Amino acid sequence: MNKKTKALTQEQYKEIIETLKQGFCGCRPNERVATALVLEANLGLRISDILQLRLCDIVRDGDRYRLEIVEQKTGKHRIFTVPMVIQQYIENYCLRNSIQHTAIIFPITERAVQKQLAIVCDYLGYTGISTHSFRKWYATEIYKNNGYDIALVQRLLQHSSASTTQRYIGIEPQRIEQAIQNHAQLI
Repeated sequence: MNKKTKALTQEQYKEIIETLKQGFCGCRPNERVATALVLEANLGLRISDILQLRLCDIVRDGDRYRLEIVEQKTGKHRIFTVPMVIQQYIENYCLRNSIQHTAIIFPITERAVQKQLAIVCDYLGYTGISTHSFRKWYATEIYKNNGYDIALVQRLLQHSSASTTQRYIGIEPQRIEQAIQNHAQLI
């Protein structure tokens, strides 16, 4: 984990994805890289796992979709729900680009994604952002939008401890301690 990599803000996320999709002077639009990063930001997977995805990996399970993978980095088995809007986003991308159901959706390297992202971030004036920033953004947003439940984020990211997750999303232990102290209410 690169400690210098930071989570994106909502504005950075939107601006990076839009810039990748539209391109700019000296840089062609790149829907493939934009889509891979959107999936990383919405599924919380590492880019290495996103780049191995096939449409057939996302399976209908009753009235929902699920994805079952073995994480490349950790070797951990992971099964989770894919929101319908994300499944449709992936399916539409595959249809537009004539990607077969069993084919790798993003036949590119991690390095190619990183390189394209670096060009866009340089153009936008952003520093400290890498592909991993999108996974950190996912973790931070889940944390903020679900009652600051560190255990939930820990389970989603498959971290072995809550302290790892706290460091990952940048919550210092003293801030947590302060929040607990500030909450103490006697009747």
